[in-house]
Amino acid sequence: MPSRFVLSLLAMLAVPAIAFAQVYTPDFDPSRLKGPKAGTANELLVLGSPHLSGMPESFNPAELAPLIDKLAAWKPQLIAIEALSGPQCDFIRRYPDRYRDTIESYCWDPAPARATTGLDVPAATAEAEKTLASWPANPSAAERRRLAALFLAGGERGSALVQWLRLPPAERRAGDGLDDTLVALLDKLRERRDESMLVAAPLAARLGLERLHAMDDHTADSAVADEKAYGEAIMAAWKNPASAKRKATGAALVAKLGQPGALLAMYRAYNAPEEARLAFEGDFGAALEEPSSQGFGRSYLGYWETRNLRMAANIRNAIGTRPTGVRTLVVVGASHKGYLEAYLDQMHDVRIVDAEAVLR
Repeated sequence: MPSRFVLSLLAMLAVPAIAFAQVYTPDFDPSRLKGPKAGTANELLVLGSPHLSGMPESFNPAELAPLIDKLAAWKPQLIAIEALSGPQCDFIRRYPDRYRDTIESYCWDPAPARATTGLDVPAATAEAEKTLASWPANPSAAERRRLAALFLAGGERGSALVQWLRLPPAERRAGDGLDDTLVALLDKLRERRDESMLVAAPLAARLGLERLHAMDDHTADSAVADEKAYGEAIMAAWKNPASAKRKATGAALVAKLGQPGALLAMYRAYNAPEEARLAFEGDFGAALEEPSSQGFGRSYLGYWETRNLRMAANIRNAIGTRPTGVRTLVVVGASHKGYLEAYLDQMHDVRIVDAEAVLR
């Protein structure tokens, strides 16, 4: 058996290490070092949204008008959306074994626009950026159609729709890189049940903006060796009171759709402070404690945090393109809101705006 001296020595060595791990908090906190002291501040509003693709058939997009009015009154100058950028889709297409499902779910095939413009995603992206850099104050309809075609060839459907909506109805026709197939696509996007198309794009067009910024990221996606066991473990973790409360609240809000102000009330509920806590307790916090020996829950949580960190980085990068200060709106699924606000609040040059105040 170990001697009393050895046991005492081990105890002396172990205690400081444990205490150190428990009490250490980094002294450097970027969120407390805000600036600049002069100039226009970067303001950021994260709008947590229900995914409109999941709305019942009775949902009427016209009910979004009061929400869009509130957002327009805040006057964002840059709008970011939960969509994969054309360049990211172009990147992950090079790794089909890993990203096959992601490509099928989140990436539009720009081949029809490549056929009309002669440009692949990198070339179309570069040409769109070059065009915007010298964009006139009063572009012609032909210039807008051409830019819409470039956005489509670059895989940026949301931005293409902004250009389409900025055209007078009589000018929404084929020409300048848009053929009948692409015109039909743009007309279909106008009615697509997607908050990027029904909220962000009309808002951008109304405010005179030229594009949207796709900020979603799925590069952390990867195949799971045992999909059945993984799925069962995560579903079991989701069976908890917080998750049940979220579902019940969501169902009650949906049941009121069609009544005056019901959709705006839904957005207010999805952006209330308690929503982020419920999302954690019912979903990601529950996954953290999921007990499988394979650590399925912790793997899922790692993916979720990585995705949100990369989304936050994409948003920060977009803000950084306007170094004199900009007011940014992010339209994103409600479960992301708390994470994006927390991560982006760490940035020295970003100030988070209370969505409740804007939607009041």
